[in-house]
Amino acid sequence: MRLLFKIIAIFFLVLLLGTVALAGYVVYQVESFDTETPPARHGQVDQRLFLGPGERQPLIVGFGGGEGGNAWASDHWKAQRQRFLDQGYAFLAIGYFGGPKTPKELDRIALDAVHAAIVQAAADPRIESRCIALIGGSKGAELALALGSRYPDVDAVVGIVPASVVFAAHTPVMTTSSWTDRGAPLPFVPVPWSATLPLLSGDLRAAFEIMMADQTAWNLAQIPAENLRGPLLLVSATEDEMWPSQAMAEQIMQRLDAHGFAYTAQHLAIEGGHGEPLKHFDKMEAFLATEFQQPCLSNSAAQLGEAEVAAGY
Repeated sequence: MRLLFKIIAIFFLVLLLGTVALAGYVVYQVESFDTETPPARHGQVDQRLFLGPGERQPLIVGFGGGEGGNAWASDHWKAQRQRFLDQGYAFLAIGYFGGPKTPKELDRIALDAVHAAIVQAAADPRIESRCIALIGGSKGAELALALGSRYPDVDAVVGIVPASVVFAAHTPVMTTSSWTDRGAPLPFVPVPWSATLPLLSGDLRAAFEIMMADQTAWNLAQIPAENLRGPLLLVSATEDEMWPSQAMAEQIMQRLDAHGFAYTAQHLAIEGGHGEPLKHFDKMEAFLATEFQQPCLSNSAAQLGEAEVAAGY
């Protein structure tokens, strides 16, 4: 019996020492992480432009999510990309981390660099540069909303399973913002120690719900979606296992109402998990056609005509 007690005591001692060592390692990683120096390849993006046959093509810019790489340039999204081209759009696929030309991690990604890539693509004479829409899923939706709320040449946004705030970077320590703009990090919701266990166990939604409890940080990190200069479509998932996209989409809609948002804003809550909205691109296509493509091309044509009259043509 004494031997059994000794074995149990040794087991718990080893477990305690291991826990202390792990905690010490985590603290060391957090304290030693460089939060001041931008990561390697900061400000670099991977961009691929796909063009249809026509002139004055409205531009759709696609952002992938936390998977990294340039998702919209991949074969996986080739069919949907082609559908957009067939509908008269040009399509710009942008990868912003996790590729050979971009930062390794989703850490302090430069919004101004992403915007510069869009401006460069929109300068193509076959593109109607006054008609630019952004579409992104998950972290890509967070990016699209953050970018559109800061740059007035964005004319429409489609956010799939979106965030209403800026969250922390995807680094081992998660102590920096996901995004910067003109060198300054965007305010973000920090990851408290209480979220560590859910993160380690893979319960991401529980971790995000813990982050949501910090109301002060949440308010500071909210994306000012009311600054968008055009229509907004949010497509959330009712059973989202990654983060509470339905609740966050509703928060965005409430914020727009509170600020008297002047443009069309719609929220579609799709039954199912985080990936279910990706089966409903037909709804997004219909929204873009009626709320973005048709009115934007009409307005730009009118502006072009006025400019020609003013120039004496």
